[in-house]
Amino acid sequence: MAAPDITFAEVTPDRWGDLEELFEARGGPKTCWCMVWRAKTGGVRRPDAPALKAMLRARVAAAEPVGLLAYAGGKPVGWCSVAPRPTFRDLGGPADHADDPAAVWSLTCFFVASDHRGEDLGAGLLQAAIDTARRRGAAVLEAYPVDSSSPSYRFMGFVGVFQKAGFSKVGLAGLRRYVMRLSL
Repeated sequence: MAAPDITFAEVTPDRWGDLEELFEARGGPKTCWCMVWRAKTGGVRRPDAPALKAMLRARVAAAEPVGLLAYAGGKPVGWCSVAPRPTFRDLGGPADHADDPAAVWSLTCFFVASDHRGEDLGAGLLQAAIDTARRRGAAVLEAYPVDSSSPSYRFMGFVGVFQKAGFSKVGLAGLRRYVMRLSL
């Protein structure tokens, strides 16, 4: 697991500045704002980075779950996108729980600041995502990781990390991404 001085927190309106700091730092996901897999709003067909940032900010301002931040010494150093599945576009998982849309949460992305890589923050963020989805009443946490040899989609995590956390493969989404699930 992550080092003891690492803490995790859901992104809330009062933490927007921390998310912004992390995303806009060198190497951060400031071009996509972790909106690649999220259902788009506002009718913008090909939004640029400022539009994506505004879309994510609007979700945070509306207190919609979007993900978690990892902190080291009070500084944001990692991110995990985890939220109810209906807030994302179709990710390729089973179309179950239609009667309770919030029953399935999706985990779509990880980002760790370069100076904190190799500290097992990904596993810590994954455990925090599991705990958050469970606490928020989800019945299933679904993820879409790739093999460690994959040339793309590496930001979605690796199969081995999810297997170690108890996830099971339930299918494929595209050519590289596995659909993996954990019953909560």
